[in-house]
Amino acid sequence: MREVWLALEIGNSRLHWALFIGKKLYSAWDSDHLAESGIQQLAKCQTLDHLLLAISPPYQKIRVENTSSSPSSPPPLLLASVVPSQTAIWQTYPNTRVITLEQVPLKNVYPTLGIDRALALWGAGKTWGFPMLVIDAGTALTFTAADANESLVGGAILPGLGLQFASLGQQTGQLPFVETRKFASLPPRFALNTTEAIQSGVIYTVLAGIKDFIKAWWQLFPDGKIAIKGGDRTLLVNYLQVLYPEIAAGWIVEPNLIFWGMREIVMDDSTDGIK
Repeated sequence: MREVWLALEIGNSRLHWALFIGKKLYSAWDSDHLAESGIQQLAKCQTLDHLLLAISPPYQKIRVENTSSSPSSPPPLLLASVVPSQTAIWQTYPNTRVITLEQVPLKNVYPTLGIDRALALWGAGKTWGFPMLVIDAGTALTFTAADANESLVGGAILPGLGLQFASLGQQTGQLPFVETRKFASLPPRFALNTTEAIQSGVIYTVLAGIKDFIKAWWQLFPDGKIAIKGGDRTLLVNYLQVLYPEIAAGWIVEPNLIFWGMREIVMDDSTDGIK
C-alpha cells in the first residue's frame, strides 16, 4: 500500500498545496489563506476525498484510490510557513508536522533564513545538483545560493514585481495601480504615458538586477545551476529570453521546488512513517 501525505507551503499571499503518494508528487495547486474556523472544518472531514474536495480548487477535482490512508485518520500534513499567524492556527489540524530550519541539512545557514528559501534551495540542489542558485519570483524576489559542499553562499531579497507596482499605486498621490499580468510583452523602455513609465521603471530595473546577480553567480561558480520558481517566474524568464538570451539559457523553471525540499526531508527521516 502507498501512503498519502500532504505538503503545505504557507506563503505571504497564498497557500501552496501538494499531494504525494509515497515519494511521487501526485498533484499541486494553490488556494487562499484560511481562517481557524475553516481549518477546524477540514479536521472533521471523514474521508480523504472529502478533504481534497474541501482544499482543492473547484476546477480541479482530485481523487486518490488504493492508498493506505485511513478515513478515520487524516493524512500526514507537512507544513512550511513564512506567516507565523497561519502557522499557529494550522497546528490545530491533526497529524501536522511543521518543518523548521534546523531540519534542513544545508550547512552555514543563519538563524533568520526563511524556511521557504532553505527548502527550495535544498530541493533544487538535491534534484539537479549543487552549486545551485534559486530565484523565487513571488511576493518578494529572492536569490538563495549554495556551493558544491551544500553550504549556503548567501543571497538577497527585494520587493517582487507586484509589490513594487502596488507600492507606487498605494503610496503616491497620482500614480495609478498597475497589475503585473496586464501586459504580456516588454513595455517601451522610454515611455510616453504614466502606466508604461511605471512598467518600464520596475521591469527593466528588476531584469537588470537579475542579470547582474547571475553574472556574479557565474563568476563565483562557472558551473553553477540556476532554478526559478514563484508566480512571476514565467513572465521574468520570457522577458530575460528577449533581452538577455545568454543569461536565461539553461534555467530550471520549476514551481514545486519547496515540495522537492520537503520530500527530501521526509525521505531522510525514518521516524515519520512515510515510505
